[in-house]
Amino acid sequence: MKIIQTNEAPQAIGPYSQGIVVNNVFYSSGQIPLQADGTLVSGDITVQTHQVFKNLQAVLNASGSSFEQVVKTTVFLKDMNDFAAFNDVYSKYFHVHKPARSCVEVARLPKDVAVEIEVIALTK
Repeated sequence: MKIIQTNEAPQAIGPYSQGIVVNNVFYSSGQIPLQADGTLVSGDITVQTHQVFKNLQAVLNASGSSFEQVVKTTVFLKDMNDFAAFNDVYSKYFHVHKPARSCVEVARLPKDVAVEIEVIALTK
């Protein structure tokens, strides 16, 4: 097992890792719209989703992976009414390669954000 840690993404806000690689597979922790310095991004679902993808890119890079190597995403939305706007941003990051995905509405997310995403990806 290899623990992934990068200063290009926010540090864990609890007793967990940003991600772990096992047998050339990367498992990310859920990323929320925090900047690398820990500052919460304010804005609508579009702004928050772009920040989440920036964080995911950082942890993927640190693991030796990329968006093109993602095999599965799990998306947690605070409000399913945001789905269309979220999906528009999501499609900009997965426009050619389309991993499997689950998307669920949840009652509450850490720091009351609108979106959290985790990924599973192959590594080099």
